[in-house]
Amino acid sequence: MNLLPEPLIFNVSSPGAQGCSLPESDVPPSPLPQDLTRKHLGLPEVDELTVVRHFTRLSQKNFSIDTNFYPLGSCTMKYNPKANEVAASHSGWKSLHPLIGDRYSQGALELVFRLQESLAEIGGFSAVSLQPAAGAHGELAGVLIIRDYLESIGQGQRKTMLIPDSAHGTNPASCTMAGFATRTVPSGNDGNIDIKALEAMLNDEVAGIMVTNPNTLGLFERNIAKIAKMIHDAGGLVYGDGANMNALTGVFKPGKSGIDVMHFNLHKTFSTPHGGGGPGSGMVAVVSKLADFLPGPVAVKQGKKFALAMPPASIGRMKAFYGNFGVLVRAYAYIRMLGRDGLRRVAENSVLNANYLRAKLERHYPLKYKKACMHEFVAMGNIAPGIRTLDIAKRLIDYGFHPPTIYFPLIVPEALMIEPTETESKAVLDAFVEAMLSIAQEAKTKPELLNAAPTTTPVGRLDEVAAARCPVLCYRP
Repeated sequence: MNLLPEPLIFNVSSPGAQGCSLPESDVPPSPLPQDLTRKHLGLPEVDELTVVRHFTRLSQKNFSIDTNFYPLGSCTMKYNPKANEVAASHSGWKSLHPLIGDRYSQGALELVFRLQESLAEIGGFSAVSLQPAAGAHGELAGVLIIRDYLESIGQGQRKTMLIPDSAHGTNPASCTMAGFATRTVPSGNDGNIDIKALEAMLNDEVAGIMVTNPNTLGLFERNIAKIAKMIHDAGGLVYGDGANMNALTGVFKPGKSGIDVMHFNLHKTFSTPHGGGGPGSGMVAVVSKLADFLPGPVAVKQGKKFALAMPPASIGRMKAFYGNFGVLVRAYAYIRMLGRDGLRRVAENSVLNANYLRAKLERHYPLKYKKACMHEFVAMGNIAPGIRTLDIAKRLIDYGFHPPTIYFPLIVPEALMIEPTETESKAVLDAFVEAMLSIAQEAKTKPELLNAAPTTTPVGRLDEVAAARCPVLCYRP
């Protein structure tokens, strides 16, 4: 408990106070021109202890996967083994300069090569590039590969990409950036792609389809092989959004189902950091006929040595150097620790946990699609008059849980998208169920509790529309 009120650090500024001391300069001074310097920085003057206490208090207010359950559907906020961090922080990795050259970076190049090979095997593909720096970045790489391949075989007139209405929201943006127009394929009553609607859209302008499997409803696209054949027969290619691969590892290989190119989200499946604007990775995998178009450089083995090379028809670089290397180390460590059988258990446990929560909650939170799910499921929050999904999400904060994803996917009204991941125990899941059932009861008997939530946080419910349209980006005394 804080015995003293917590002031803003600007409010405790004292003229002359210093939080650091700098050594005397050992080079001649070279002042900046006056027209390039700020006259009034407006920074607080505080001592070191005040600074430490201030930022420590702020850190204690953060919600993180290391402190509480984080059932954020479609984003897989799971616990990352600390052994990954130990591996990535080894001085041999973190101190390696990216321009050191092949001769002195054989260990790093071998790791990149082995990770490429591991992901190709896991996904059932022929080749992989680790260049893209995020899932959406990998999407863009994938559709650029499709574009360049079609142009190389004289099919450059194909400028339409089909996207299911249950797809991730970044899919249309990636297509637009690559020069494609998009058309939406509706879902059927079962939550899967409507095959008849898809068939009616096929023509010689279709470049392909982007399929998320499992889709954002948490449902497996059981007709994926049939869909792939339809697209191929029409002259297009199949892009696989591999964001939900954590439900499939060791069980199903997308590359063997007719998918031509797919990106992996390392944070969702292979236990690397997620969020906060930090480094990510969305490497892209392809079948053999597309290998020459991968972004480069990629790692290759030449006899007993490793090197970097650009594929012959590469779409080019997606990022400087070799991607976010520290993230690659974490993913490789995770894959090697688990092995084939361990990766399969990850998928099995993520599916088991999601179906456990679904079965416990579906009588109180209705489901639009009443069927077994994969790694996540989408419930609906319209459980009582005057109650919306937003109210449930805010009330969950008072119970100590991070809210699930809300209002996505758009095809489910008042959507509550819940993903427990494979790393949570039954005790944690049961506690979450108890909180959700309590909220469902409150919605009927004390709806004002939900309407006013959260009430236990330093800041209450915010005007989210005003925050988005009129953001306050700096301190104003």
